[in-house]
Amino acid sequence: MVFMNSIRKKRNASLWIGRGIIMVTLLFCSVLTAQQDAQYTQYMYNTVSVNPGYAGSRGQASVAALYRAQWLGLEGAPTTKTFNFHSPIGYRGVGLGLSAVKDDIGPTSETNFDIDFSYTIWTSKVARISFGLKASANLLDVRFSELNQFTTDISLQQNIDNRFSPNIGAGVYYHTDKFYLGLSVPRFLETNHFDESSLSTAKEQMNFYLITGYVWDLNPNLKFKPSLLTKMVQGAPLQVDLSANFMLNDKFIIGGAYRWDAAFSGMVGFNISNKFLIGLAYDREVTDLGNSSFNDGSFEVVFRYDFIHTKDHLKSPRFF
Repeated sequence: MVFMNSIRKKRNASLWIGRGIIMVTLLFCSVLTAQQDAQYTQYMYNTVSVNPGYAGSRGQASVAALYRAQWLGLEGAPTTKTFNFHSPIGYRGVGLGLSAVKDDIGPTSETNFDIDFSYTIWTSKVARISFGLKASANLLDVRFSELNQFTTDISLQQNIDNRFSPNIGAGVYYHTDKFYLGLSVPRFLETNHFDESSLSTAKEQMNFYLITGYVWDLNPNLKFKPSLLTKMVQGAPLQVDLSANFMLNDKFIIGGAYRWDAAFSGMVGFNISNKFLIGLAYDREVTDLGNSSFNDGSFEVVFRYDFIHTKDHLKSPRFF
């Protein structure tokens, strides 16, 4: 009985902490200006979500799906589901991509549908630079009714169902077989989602991304790739993700990452074939939230499949 009471107390505390975070965010901030784009640890396998210039850069059609559960054990914590498809198309240098990203946190759900277009120019025999454009459709849901138990005022606020807003973005992506460098802003328009008469206001901010990485062949069977992602947005701390991965025999991938002042991560991956990759990541926060007994870290899984048509094309798996 004591053990069961302890479990109940933990669950109730987790519920109140999670919903308390949402309450503070929604009720005591007249304007929400934060780092709103989805967060990824395995960004190197999901580049098209942040940079439209990446579309078609793998040389064949590629499809990827990613799921992220953040702050496991905390009620109302964020989850992210991502699906994308991109490919070069019939005209030389042209790439096209389609993607969907769904973010859930507490009573809010946000879904983005993106179309990516890229045009690639060869700058040398081994180097290319791609210019990308992104067009987005955003759908926002906020279920204020789920917060009624905390305040009577919130009951006056009507739920928001599929509030639509369009957006555009752009990116530049330079790459060789060993190196890549990208700069992008996936969404330019700073949209006010709530009316001025609302109790709360959510405003989209521009997120600036810088991404880079390099692959070293340490020996014929071992590759090493350090990489960096930097995200900057007004009203939120600068985010810097440093990662390092090793690939053995073009099959097994193992590495680690550090998100500046936020989390340590471990990553593993496996190329089931030249076409199919599976990757896993686990984050452990270094903040006060990470030290909470109600937070069991964050988990991420990614699947990627390349549609390779001939045996001679892409003999070994790409690291990016």
